[in-house]
Parts: sequence; structure tokens; C-alpha cells
Amino acid sequence: MSGKRLAIVDDDAAVRQALIWLLDGQGYQVSGFDSAEEFLATGPDAGFNGLIVDLRMSGMSGIMLLERLAELAYCPPAIMLTAHGDVPHAVAAIKLGALDFMEKPFDDEVLLARVEKMLQQDEANRAIHGRRQRVSALLALLTEREKEVMQLILLGKLNKQIAEDLSISMKTVEVHRSRVFEKMGVKSAVELAGLLAASQSDNGGSRGDGH
Repeated sequence: MSGKRLAIVDDDAAVRQALIWLLDGQGYQVSGFDSAEEFLATGPDAGFNGLIVDLRMSGMSGIMLLERLAELAYCPPAIMLTAHGDVPHAVAAIKLGALDFMEKPFDDEVLLARVEKMLQQDEANRAIHGRRQRVSALLALLTEREKEVMQLILLGKLNKQIAEDLSISMKTVEVHRSRVFEKMGVKSAVELAGLLAASQSDNGGSRGDGH
């Protein structure tokens, strides 16, 4: 497991300390916060690999915290805890990216198993996020004309057809095609299509950019 940084957000000091003690004893790097506001003020993008968040807290609720975190470029997965679980809150939490919803009191072994699952999910999500960021950065290198040429390449059009569509010379199309391939780090239209298709698939399967 590449990352083991956990944030506990719970306004019940006894529960918070018990979780810190339990998780610290398993080798996790744990930070505790007594409110969602304190967590946000500290910096939610501080590289945590997983969150354990109480549903009902004074001030901002756990659901409200997840709503705020969903606005970030990347938010790690979360486990929602509550002493008063109900289906609507559970559904809302899951829709906002919570990996699990557990009622207090919880079984330590069950919680530890779900924390490990959460960290595995974070590792997978970060890999997807990294690929998406890489493709976005490569696309940002293209000029508007190169993007136009790229879109026509992806439609399977030949250089002659692209030249006619854009009212430019074949030679200019060849130059743009070469630059698109070079900037995107591919050698063919097939590779280019595969790179972009993988990125779009990632976008549909993870709560990374905006989750």
C-alpha cells in the first residue's frame, strides 16, 4: 500500500481518540479533527489517503463536508460513521463518494478491513487521476488548429479530407498531424484514439476531478 495517511473528523473526542489509537496501532498515519471546519481550515488537499467522517457534528455535517470535498480536483474515499444511521443519509453519502456507511458502535476488525479497502480504492483512484491529469496536460499543449486537426484525425479522415474541411494545404495538415502526435506522445492515430478513450473511460469510472 503506497499511502496510509488517514484523517478522522469527529466531534466526539472519545470516539476520535479511540479511532486514532486503533489505527495508529496498525501502522497508519492518523490525524484527528474535531470538526469539518477544522479539517477544511487545515487543508483538505494535504495528501490524505482516506477519511473517516462522522455524519452528525456540531456545525458542518459529514454530508456537507463531502459536498465541499467533491469540489476538489481530487478527494480521497471516505467512510461515514453515525450513531443514527438511516437510508437517505447513507444514499447521500455514497453518491458523494463515501466508500462505506457504518453505524456506531462498530466492530474494530470490520472497520480495519474497510479502511484497508478504502486505501486500496484511493491507490486505484490516484492512478486514474494521474492518467487523466497527464492527458489534460498534453491536450493543453495543442494549439486550436492542432485540436481541430486532431478531432478530424480521430474521425478517421485522411490528410486530403482534413485539408478540404479546414481549407488548408495538405502540407500544413501533415505538419499539424506530426505536431499532434509529438505533443501527445503517440506514433499513430490508433495510439492517439486509445490514449483519449482510456482517459474518457477513467472520467466515467472515478470520482477524481471533482471526483
